Amino acid sequence: MTEPQKMSQEQMTQWVRSQFQRANKHLAENGVIFDSVVTEECRYLAPYVAVWKIKALDNKYYWVISGDLPCDFMPYESEKSARDVLRRFSFQWQLKAQDIEESSNTDATQKQFAEMLVMRAEGLYALYNQEELWKEIKGGKA
Repeated sequence: MTEPQKMSQEQMTQWVRSQFQRANKHLAENGVIFDSVVTEECRYLAPYVAVWKIKALDNKYYWVISGDLPCDFMPYESEKSARDVLRRFSFQWQLKAQDIEESSNTDATQKQFAEMLVMRAEGLYALYNQEELWKEIKGGKA
């Protein structure tokens, strides 16, 4: 991923809102009903990626990722920081792409999806590896 684009405060607010709605929708589609957000642990690097820590109605916590990539989620217990979440999704997506590519009945759409997963996984890992990025995080922004 390249340097983040400069956005106005209004554009940033709109982007964050739309990514939150996207993340919430993804959870609901997977049977997880939103209760609240742990904002102090959420991070975003607009317009690329947002990492949300969400509390569900059943009092379980989840990490949700959205942005210029597939929306995905995992239980909070898996990773303890937004930075580690990026690494975990990167690894998971690499494995998922490999499974798709090794499947005997993979069509062109699935192959394209696998390629996109690999590209986004590499981008997430690059963000994870940017030590200076994680030192500069203030509040909910990267």
